[in-house]
Amino acid sequence: MSGNNDGVGKPGSGSKGLKRILRATVYSAAGLYQAAKQEAAFRQELVLGLLLLPLSCFLPLSLLFKLFLNVVWLAVLAVELLNTAIEAVVDLVSPEYHPLAKQAKDMGSAAVFCLLLAWFTAWACALCQLLV
Repeated sequence: MSGNNDGVGKPGSGSKGLKRILRATVYSAAGLYQAAKQEAAFRQELVLGLLLLPLSCFLPLSLLFKLFLNVVWLAVLAVELLNTAIEAVVDLVSPEYHPLAKQAKDMGSAAVFCLLLAWFTAWACALCQLLV
């Protein structure tokens, strides 16, 4: 199917222990690189989060609130990656228009939108807490 010789789908060919962790890290880094290179939305969310990360650390908020703000950002990035993966698979298996392909893409986009609303709401609450 693909030129990727990572042992996926081959029983008994997977790495174990530290070698498996290192391979998984390499594959994850490749996925992050591809997303940053090819997906404008991922780049925008990444840059915005990287700008807000130091701000969240220096604001007089509880450690738990700071953690929450940044975990929601990481969730946004993760769901954006999943949405991109869904879109890639849908495009691969259904190059022509199909209502179910549209539905899958729309639902992936909606998942990202929900998390973006959560992230915006968390930051709005943080800023309101500082003003009160």
